[in-house]
Amino acid sequence: MLKSMTGYGKTEFTINNKKITIEIKSLNSKSLDLSVRINNPYKEKVLIVRKKIASKLNRGKIDFNIFVENTDAENTNVINKSIVKDYIKQLSSIAEISQEKALELAMTLPNILDADVEELDESEWHEIDHKIDETLNKIDSFREEEGAILMADFQKRIITLQDLCQKNIQFEEDRIPAVRERILKSITDLKVDHDKDRFEQELIYYLEKLDITEERIRLDNHLIYFLKTLNSKESNGKKLGFICQEIGREINTTGSKANYSPMQQNVVLMKDELEKIKEQLLNVL
Repeated sequence: MLKSMTGYGKTEFTINNKKITIEIKSLNSKSLDLSVRINNPYKEKVLIVRKKIASKLNRGKIDFNIFVENTDAENTNVINKSIVKDYIKQLSSIAEISQEKALELAMTLPNILDADVEELDESEWHEIDHKIDETLNKIDSFREEEGAILMADFQKRIITLQDLCQKNIQFEEDRIPAVRERILKSITDLKVDHDKDRFEQELIYYLEKLDITEERIRLDNHLIYFLKTLNSKESNGKKLGFICQEIGREINTTGSKANYSPMQQNVVLMKDELEKIKEQLLNVL
């Protein structure tokens, strides 16, 4: 099943007077680029969370956040009076200022608040861990939905490429006679005597070099293989990218051998479709 690397998942819930928000965002990336932000007291679980995300999402630029908001009205922060008094004393010794001004300045300096250090509650974390799994399932579903849209687009463009390949077969019927006539006209315009038998031999050799049968067969096979990989159970954007490289190689060789304006124009259309596929493949997991 094709999946996009783009995704979003969010879960909000309340536990022990805390409003907890779990948010995951994912964009395309060549590898796993993972950023995890977790507030205290859950920071010690960062490595476990990273491993869980990497196992589920595999690849992409991923931002994971757990926001904790205390809904209890009680203030857990306490002013450290001894530090504040020491700040006021030092400020007063530096310059002649009022006690009110010294207090105002002291309150802006660091370490004036003592916050209760909250210890990790394992039963609380167990519920959070369950919600992380739930959020990961949400973003995975989002990726599947985006992947279905990409898949429909790829199928449409591959069918277009197959149709353009068929046009090359039609052009082939007119191309060789047109090339033969153009070469013969050039020889005639030179108004020099030439060995007709030798000319025919050289012409046949030249036209064989322009034959695109092998390229056309390989291109057809690559397009079929792309669709087969597209419909496989696993999403494999890198493999599809490698197949696109092979498709591009056959299209380029066809263009270099075309030597016939209608076929060259058709090759340009094929390149355009392929570039659109490559651009969208950057988002495939």
